[in-house]
Amino acid sequence: MNMNKFGFLSLGLIGGSIALAIRQICPEAQIIAYARRQSTLDEALAAGAIDVGTTEINGLFSDCDMIFLCAPVAVNNQFLEQLKPLLSEKTIITDVGSVKGAIHEKVSQLGLDSHFIGGHPMAGSEKTGFANANPIILENAYYILTPTQDVNQEAVAEYYSFVKKMGAIPLILSHKEHDYVTAAISHVPHLVAAALANLVHDHDSANETMKMIAAGGFKDITRIASSSPEMWESICMSNTENIAGLLDDYIDSLQTISRAVRAKQTGFTYDLFTASREYRDSFADLPKGPIKKVFACYVDIPDEAGSIASLATLLAKADISIKNIGIIHNRDFEEGILRVEFYDQTALDEAVVLLQSLHYSIYQRK
Repeated sequence: MNMNKFGFLSLGLIGGSIALAIRQICPEAQIIAYARRQSTLDEALAAGAIDVGTTEINGLFSDCDMIFLCAPVAVNNQFLEQLKPLLSEKTIITDVGSVKGAIHEKVSQLGLDSHFIGGHPMAGSEKTGFANANPIILENAYYILTPTQDVNQEAVAEYYSFVKKMGAIPLILSHKEHDYVTAAISHVPHLVAAALANLVHDHDSANETMKMIAAGGFKDITRIASSSPEMWESICMSNTENIAGLLDDYIDSLQTISRAVRAKQTGFTYDLFTASREYRDSFADLPKGPIKKVFACYVDIPDEAGSIASLATLLAKADISIKNIGIIHNRDFEEGILRVEFYDQTALDEAVVLLQSLHYSIYQRK
């Protein structure tokens, strides 16, 4: 199987990024895309990401080598039904969803097992839509493949190789293992972060003292609570059993911790933090996982007029873009008084080198 014609059903951030990556590594490939809005197609055509755009799912997709389903799970299931009578024998269908069980079940119901290899690029951004698509977001990110048992193994091998060419890191799992793993390292943590943010909200005083003095550590641990409510409700309703089971185990562990703390059980919390620190410190920095990394450092600056502006000007003159900047009022966990966040690791590294050369004191977290 030689892949030279690709179809996309829906063309948002991830679909658009994959289309742009394909254009880079296979400039001669033909890329066809469906979208509900003509404006999205016009934008993709202008960017050179696609060759043909359509607002209908029709015979244009019948001889594609690979078709990417890039909509929410429920919509992708509808796409499968519409595609079934159009498919040629050679066509491989894949998706980009973060839950795999539901679509694998639909594929089996439709008798499309020989055509399907599930896909989950563990990449993304707080921004959405084709306008923010960029092939760079795929680089060094895990890209999980969940092939069915009936799909051609040569097609799996070619897709695996293709993922590597896009700069991502392919990993083959069963769809059941995928959903269990992502529930543990992504889905449950998002729920925990949301619950912790709401815990502080519900126990804060009328004048919001807790909110006012919340340290950077609290903000970091609850950062993912700011994720899309629509997307995460869809995930929770799709990966229900895995999430609920792991939440039950987490609740049991919290109850054990609560009992030990209430009883002032000497050594319990020491052992807890020792074990968690050792495990957390063993994590490799790369590749990217499903929860986006924050590229930030902390800087000591004098408390005087113009000091923040001076630092920002230094970075701007070096063509280093700042994503966010703010003063840390509670420094229980941070050494530096100013937190500076960047868009990527390269910008962070360049900023650290520059500021250290100018004798700023810089602090970074692991």
